[in-house]
Amino acid sequence: MEFNQGSELLEICSEKNIPISRVMKLRETEFSRISEEEVDEKMKKSLAIMRRSAKEPLTNPKPSVGGLIGGESGKLHRHAEAGKSVCGTVLQRAVTYAMAVLEVNASMGVIVAAPTAGSSGVVPGVLLSLEEAYDLPEEVILNGLYTAGAVGYLLMRNASVAGAEAGCQAEVGAASAMAAAAAVEMMGGTPKQCLDAASVAMSNLLGLVCDPIAGLVEYPCQNRNSVGAANALICAEQTLAGIPALIPFDEMAQAMYHVGRSLPFELRESALGGCAATPAACRRTCEIFGG
Repeated sequence: MEFNQGSELLEICSEKNIPISRVMKLRETEFSRISEEEVDEKMKKSLAIMRRSAKEPLTNPKPSVGGLIGGESGKLHRHAEAGKSVCGTVLQRAVTYAMAVLEVNASMGVIVAAPTAGSSGVVPGVLLSLEEAYDLPEEVILNGLYTAGAVGYLLMRNASVAGAEAGCQAEVGAASAMAAAAAVEMMGGTPKQCLDAASVAMSNLLGLVCDPIAGLVEYPCQNRNSVGAANALICAEQTLAGIPALIPFDEMAQAMYHVGRSLPFELRESALGGCAATPAACRRTCEIFGG
């Protein structure tokens, strides 16, 4: 059940008439040599961690290590509760949950790196918001996670999910692609539509640099997770409406990797360029480290 390219994954789905989530679950059982029930239990554990990290900061905020973020998700939550949100329910919750997870990560809490700690808010933000808005059963959410995992696996194998190697486009961009594919399957889309949504999600964030202030995964990382979640929902919506991706997933993954490797060192998690090099960011860095 192994697959190394998106095209190979789609061939398996077509031949066996099964969704991406099923292929990924079967791959995990074969690779790990454990039963499907055991694989599901591991995925349920990850989902439980995602739920906690997305919900706890809304009412119990904790300051981040660097003090750059903390409490933002609670503000968004209260803003929505007051009926003042300018976004729809799904988008508002996706953004709120995505930012909440980054608060947990930045305060040394437990999160699921999906695919990295710096992009850990995107997938739970999208999946949990859809779950609540459409009252989806847990099985559907787990299938979404398997599909997200398949996309993440392909990107790790053929491109990169590391900001230090290929910029934030490889972290939040990858997470957004994973979430977009998951959302499409959860809402009844085909395997090809899943990878189409993932391709468009990557193209929308192509060239996104990694420039954390003070080298901490706090700012602008938290905001970019919210952008990644919003991007994933947009791509899923467009794909489900019948708008195909012009560039196949595999080609888009290669393009993303090439662009990432072309970024100068200063824009690949060095904290020497972009947002991190602004006067305001430099002042905050000195405050944090006592310089």
